[in-house]
Amino acid sequence: MNSLPTSLEPYWRTSVSIPSFSKLTDDINVDVAIIGGGISGITTAYLLVNEGLKVALIEADRLVNGTTGHTTAKITAQHDLIYDELINHLGVEKAKLYYEACMDALQFIKSTVKEKGIDCDFVEQEAYIYTNSSSSLNKLINEWKAYEKLGIDGAFIETIPLSIPVKAAVMMKNQAQFHPLKYLLKLVDVIVQNGGKIYEQTPAADIEQGETLTVVTRDKKRITCEHVVICSHFPFYDGGFYFSRMYAERSYVLAVQIAEEYPGGMYLSADNPKRSIRYATMGDEKLILIGGENHKTGQGVPTIQHYEALQSFASQLFTVSAFPYRWSAQDLTTLDKVPYIGNMTANTPNIYVATGYRKWGMTNGTVAGLLLKDLIIGRDNRYRDLYTPSRFYADPSIKHFITQNLDVAKHLVEGKVEVAIRTPEDLANGEGAVVVVNGRRAGAYKDENGTLSIVDTTCTHMGCELEWNSGDRTWDCPCHGSRFSVHGDVIEGPAQQPLIKINDDKP
Repeated sequence: MNSLPTSLEPYWRTSVSIPSFSKLTDDINVDVAIIGGGISGITTAYLLVNEGLKVALIEADRLVNGTTGHTTAKITAQHDLIYDELINHLGVEKAKLYYEACMDALQFIKSTVKEKGIDCDFVEQEAYIYTNSSSSLNKLINEWKAYEKLGIDGAFIETIPLSIPVKAAVMMKNQAQFHPLKYLLKLVDVIVQNGGKIYEQTPAADIEQGETLTVVTRDKKRITCEHVVICSHFPFYDGGFYFSRMYAERSYVLAVQIAEEYPGGMYLSADNPKRSIRYATMGDEKLILIGGENHKTGQGVPTIQHYEALQSFASQLFTVSAFPYRWSAQDLTTLDKVPYIGNMTANTPNIYVATGYRKWGMTNGTVAGLLLKDLIIGRDNRYRDLYTPSRFYADPSIKHFITQNLDVAKHLVEGKVEVAIRTPEDLANGEGAVVVVNGRRAGAYKDENGTLSIVDTTCTHMGCELEWNSGDRTWDCPCHGSRFSVHGDVIEGPAQQPLIKINDDKP
């Protein structure tokens, strides 16, 4: 079997030239400050500069280096088996609004690609959810009944173009895929051309509220503005207890070169473990993207096993010639599975948030930009109530709130009583593990040269104990999904502060 790549860099980022921007070094005054340089932040900035507003977008790291740069980039309203569930929990009207919002986002991307002449491999595709399990067949039948009830253009079929044995599949017509960074970097060009300001390596630290709003960066620079839009994946400024209203999951992607001709289409299994399949264009050939293996962040089997499971699946389905890329992504799920987009709380009329996309960021991130633009310029938007973060539906929100926070409590306790038995000296080069240092739990990683990095494994968010992620070489929190590098730097929130370093010396 072909070996897995050692690099974790996604195909999207290696196949384009990404511009760089300087960090913010002066205090500035704008109409709107946007935090986060992924699809939500870039789309919102693009729309607002087109409305004539003065906009500054700040990114803690590099543009499109978070979840947006690690997506499978399906532009679809087929968000797994969701519509039967939405009808049962939210009603037919809101379920239909969700579908229409996603289709509006798809049409916006399609029209923008055409209008701007963006060469981003945009191509319309049919989207399929398939099952070969009798236990999932009824769910698929109910989903098709929801399609019919909502007027979704699709079909219930017994075979799919891929050579996978299936009992049935639900197909949604006229969906799409693209190269997300080629698309977004064109929007970045337009933002800059229209006077928008972009700053990288500029983490936001706080928001001061008064007659105006002020975003304070970690370097104490100040952005005074009328509106703040938080698109930082997990809200860096959590005024609405979002850490208790969402949970984080990781999923994995392998890029595969195959000998066969790929038949087209985008696929997702209804069964677990999840399998997602689509192709991307790499030069003159098709690169097959196989994703899945989702699990709660910081929980489950050693993460390298998830890549190995996808590797095995790909080798069974195709004649594989190489696995040139592998990467992973982190996604947040809300209590009712609908993203939180709108005012952060009922008491913060000019602070907005966009989060909780549940792995469907291309459509939901675009929905966010379109909705937030209307909220900021004072235009009515029929999707406002559906996505408002202040909503609360007793079913399923109470059940999921209790379940998720019991899970947090369980892992908080388990981490505190876990006994580490290894020491840093036990590690092989390239290995990380929970170890004991001076009688206390710590996290150690030994790089390929034998240099040790040792950190305190207590998450700086709420004190849960971190677990080693062998697949991505990070320290992950099983409670709220924060992630840290081997040196203790924050990769993903809600944590804001780095881990305490214990030792960086060679043994």
